[in-house]
Amino acid sequence: MNRSDPIDSYLSLDELWRPSDYVDMLIQPYQLYVERTDEARNTARFYAMTIEPNLFGEVCLTRRWGRIGAHGQMKVQHFVRERDAVAAFLDLLRQKRSRGYRVTPSAARH
Repeated sequence: MNRSDPIDSYLSLDELWRPSDYVDMLIQPYQLYVERTDEARNTARFYAMTIEPNLFGEVCLTRRWGRIGAHGQMKVQHFVRERDAVAAFLDLLRQKRSRGYRVTPSAARH
């Protein structure tokens, strides 16, 4: 094996796993799917959010939105702390609720 100690990661695959390496994992999953429909205006929109850790130890807030039945658009925001991601999640939730987005029976399937 050709290894160089100065550039080796302390999370080498040869070493034993230490639970202390993963203390900052998410405490609980955060996910939301809401819809807004208005037949008079011919609108049928969805908005989905999740908070998940990535492979680099960051917390990611992933948002998807668009017309119901379409793939829509996606945006990912990276945060160092879970608290900041949750604050952004709750702020976006307040904005969407004020614009008429609601959890629907079909939202349970997503």
